[in-house]
Amino acid sequence: MIPIVDTHQHLWDLSLFHLPWLSGGGKLAEDHTMKRYVAEAVGLNIGASIYMEVDVDPSQHSAEADYVIDLCASDDNPMAAATIGGRPSSPGFAEYVEKYACSPYVKGVRQVLHNGMPTSEFLSGAFVDGVRIAGQHGLHFDLCLQPEDIAAGAELADRCQNTQFVLDHCGNGNPQSADLSGWKSAITDMARRENVICKISGIVVFARPEIWTPADLEPIITHCAEAFGPDRIIFGSDWPVCTLKSTYSRWVTALLSIISGWSETERRKLLNQNAIRFYRLPQNLL
Repeated sequence: MIPIVDTHQHLWDLSLFHLPWLSGGGKLAEDHTMKRYVAEAVGLNIGASIYMEVDVDPSQHSAEADYVIDLCASDDNPMAAATIGGRPSSPGFAEYVEKYACSPYVKGVRQVLHNGMPTSEFLSGAFVDGVRIAGQHGLHFDLCLQPEDIAAGAELADRCQNTQFVLDHCGNGNPQSADLSGWKSAITDMARRENVICKISGIVVFARPEIWTPADLEPIITHCAEAFGPDRIIFGSDWPVCTLKSTYSRWVTALLSIISGWSETERRKLLNQNAIRFYRLPQNLL
């Protein structure tokens, strides 16, 4: 098996962090620790993982960043780097970014943009300025958007030419959608921005409960791969959110089935090489 760099690993300990979006309970409203992640990844050849922020209460952003930096610095787990939470339009964002950009483990920042935030807000001057500041410090910005907002995300990328962006979850393409034409057009247009790469992640949560197959996910993955090309796609599990519809193993096995016809070079780029380059990880990591 080709070693995998999982670029979208969540973790949370609810005794340490408050995640407002879990206040309603549900399957995810329990601790999801590194020990649990490692156990569920057994046999998948996960060589390294990248932490993805979990939308903690903004007052805990620094505590979350410090927590994951400590994990990255430890040699008892696979975490190699992190994308931390942040609010680009907040008054203290510049100082926050300057502080954490000094860490060799912090590679990017994210604020989820599909939780009721109007596009006018993340295209505002303050937000754009914050994203530009992240880029000035060598940090990328993750775009977590609904399909109808991908065009606005593309405009943000145009306004921040010196910031690298990651489009999370294939732009939230829905495998159950009867008409993917609008999403496909938006993805094709987004891919024209050379400062944007696409993360093959997340889409399994839209799959048909229990009965989904790799064929359900294939059109989403194939279109993203064709639009962005083999050098601008990376894999992310979105664990543990992916477990709403799949085990970690089933999701990875499905992906490997879908890309089995790709060349070995293309598979290695998706599964590890592009991530190592983009996140500036050690070349001897795997």
